[in-house]
Amino acid sequence: MRFDLVSIFPKFFDGPFEYGVVARAAKTGLVQVRTHDLREFTHDRHRTVDDRPFGGGEGMVLKPEPLFDCLAGMGLSEKKDRAAARETVVLLSAQGKPFTQAMAVELAGLERVVFVCGRYEGVDERINELLCDREISIGDYVLSGGELAAAVILDAVVRLLPGVLGNPDSAKFESFGVEDAGPGYVAGEVPPSTHGAGGLLDYPHYTRPAEFRGIGVPEVLLEGDHVKIRRWRRERALEKTWRNRPELLKSATLTKEDRRCLSDLERTKMEE
Repeated sequence: MRFDLVSIFPKFFDGPFEYGVVARAAKTGLVQVRTHDLREFTHDRHRTVDDRPFGGGEGMVLKPEPLFDCLAGMGLSEKKDRAAARETVVLLSAQGKPFTQAMAVELAGLERVVFVCGRYEGVDERINELLCDREISIGDYVLSGGELAAAVILDAVVRLLPGVLGNPDSAKFESFGVEDAGPGYVAGEVPPSTHGAGGLLDYPHYTRPAEFRGIGVPEVLLEGDHVKIRRWRRERALEKTWRNRPELLKSATLTKEDRRCLSDLERTKMEE
């Protein structure tokens, strides 16, 4: 899979991609990451990439000409043909659709993703209309530029590619997972996977030592009964989601036992 990053600060990516799964994937040839310096596509001695916005207002806007020349020289398919070519051009901005794990899975199914990193007050909208396929935001806040967002999305996508993680199931059954509960699952039973994904947050994890500063590992995890362990993990995933991200429960895949667990949590909260 190939990633292209268009930025006025291409060296920004030297640090984030020198470590972790992205570095390993690049080293083994599973991914290619290429950066493009937008200033190399300017045509004046000052290498100007921005200008004042029409209509007035604060800040500066990235000019359309350098961006157009940069993207036009990448050998991309025409915008109407990109879906068939498994390519996409992403504009990163605070006005985009929220990035989700489902979106990461979708991008991981492509062969090439181009990230346009906005700066200042944004990018001339004509670039969005002419060349970009989608506009993505990583959260309801404003960053100084799209570079951080590009690094976040690229990492989330790369770890989903086959062969990148040591255990392929690590990317299936985790927070915001979109996989089903696994083969052999019957609705209403304890899911055979670690927590059945289905849109919940992950359950709490413990490792050695068995006791740390007076807090012990839950006994159920030490007893070796895998059915009980799966049930405990499912209940704790439900509890973590209920406490931290209750809105996720509206679209999560829930069994009767799950709903009973949530009812118990609500009743306990009212009694406190």
